Amino acid sequence: MINTVRVGLYSLGALALMSMPVGAAGTNGVTGAIGGGLAVIGAGIGIGLLGKGAVESIARQPEQAGTIRTTMIIAAALIEGIAFYAVLVGSQQGAN
Repeated sequence: MINTVRVGLYSLGALALMSMPVGAAGTNGVTGAIGGGLAVIGAGIGIGLLGKGAVESIARQPEQAGTIRTTMIIAAALIEGIAFYAVLVGSQQGAN
């Protein structure tokens, strides 16, 4: 099935990027924009690997396609939520 350890590590990586110090003196929010951009790139890679794993799992066990698809969509939505939050935090830091 889907390698949940890998998805978890990508999620932790995105959270680590979001927690990096943003808005340091003299940067005008550049670090927030960089952190948000890196989180979006990480989310894209994570969703790509998630889709790859789901397609491989469905190819091996076609009778479980519905369950695998549902799990993939839920995980992709959570990854997208993390990326959206990172962009939102980065844009707010850039505005300050």
